[in-house]
Amino acid sequence: MMLNDKTILITAAGQGIGAASARACAQAGAHVIATDVNADLLAALKGVQGIETRQLDVTDGKAIAALAEELPDLDGLFNCAGMVHHGTVLDLTDGDWQAALDLNVTSIMRMCRAFVPGLLRRAEAQGSAAILNMSSMASSEKGFINRTAYGATKAAVVGLTKAIAADFVARNLRCNALCPGTVDTPSLRGRIASAPDPVQAEKDFIARQPMGRLATVDDLTPTVVHLLSDGSRFVTGQTVLVDGGVTI
Repeated sequence: MMLNDKTILITAAGQGIGAASARACAQAGAHVIATDVNADLLAALKGVQGIETRQLDVTDGKAIAALAEELPDLDGLFNCAGMVHHGTVLDLTDGDWQAALDLNVTSIMRMCRAFVPGLLRRAEAQGSAAILNMSSMASSEKGFINRTAYGATKAAVVGLTKAIAADFVARNLRCNALCPGTVDTPSLRGRIASAPDPVQAEKDFIARQPMGRLATVDDLTPTVVHLLSDGSRFVTGQTVLVDGGVTI
C-alpha cells in the first residue's frame, strides 16, 4: 500500500476533505493521527482501523508544541484547516483579516515549525518525508470576487510552501500545496445556506466549474495520498491544482 507503515497527521479531520483524507490515508496503510478543534466531529473516526483522534486547536501555538513533543516523529503532515471569509476589501474588518491569517497561514507555519524536526529525522532515516498544505485555486492561481482575505491568505500558503520546500529539498523533506476547486463539503453547504438565495448560490458555484459539477472529497483524496507517499518523492514546492479545469 502507498502509505504502508507511515505516520500521517491531518488537521481539520473532523469533516469534509480532512475526514475523507484521514480515511483514504488509513486505507492506504498509514497510521493516521486525525485532529480537529471540535472533538464531537472526530467521533465518526473513532474505531476506524488505522486512525487515532486527537483534539487540537491549530490557532493555539502552545497546544501544537505540546502535541509535537508527545507524538512520535511523523512521515507526513497534511495541514488541512482553514476558513473562507466572504467579502471585498471594503467588507473586511481588522478582526476578519486577523482571523483569516491566524487559521489559514499562521497555523500552518506553527504546525510546520513544531513538526519539521521530526519529519527531517524520518526523511533522514527513510529517504523521504512530506508536508502538504491546503491552499486553493483562489490564490496566486486566480482571483475570485468576494474572496479578498481568502485569496490573499491562500496565496501566502503557496509562498510559505515554496519557502519550506526550498529550505529542506536537500534533506529529502518535500512540501507541496493542494489547490482544490469548489468542493462539496459541509463548509460549502453552510455558505450556500447562508446566501440570500441559496438555490442561486449553488447554481453559481456549479457554473464556475467547467466540468459542470462540484468536486467531491473523493476527487481530492487520491492526490492527497499520492503527495504524502513516496510515489511523489521527486515532487516538491509545487501548487497542485485539482480544480476541474477552472484555471485552464
